[in-house]
Amino acid sequence: MVDVLIIVGSETDLPLAKKAEEALNEFGVANKIEVASAHRTPDKLDKLVSSSDAKVFIGIAGLSAALPGVIASKTKKPVIGVPANVKMDGLDALLSMMQMPSGVPVATVGIDNAKNAAHLAIRILALSDSKLAARLKK
Repeated sequence: MVDVLIIVGSETDLPLAKKAEEALNEFGVANKIEVASAHRTPDKLDKLVSSSDAKVFIGIAGLSAALPGVIASKTKKPVIGVPANVKMDGLDALLSMMQMPSGVPVATVGIDNAKNAAHLAIRILALSDSKLAARLKK
């Protein structure tokens, strides 16, 4: 069982995912990284989201950056988007993630700031995990 599922749109985004993984591991939060593109492997993405027992999803993507929004369209669980700096200094990805329609929320952190995505996921999980909440206070 994982608490946070980190999904990257391509293998080039794995270094960012590793930063999130490190921060989650520091707090003992079970996590897993998967590669699935909203455009190239939509069936794989559907299966990952629908079959996951994760409580929070982190989607990391650049270019069209649709991944976090597509994840959010398939679950009612919290989704955190990390825009990757691939083109236009990551501004295109940032705006794509922040401009979600009403009812399909994606919490978006700063460009390439996967560590902050992990910290936000930890705070979300701590709302229902008193041990994790206590660790945050240290």
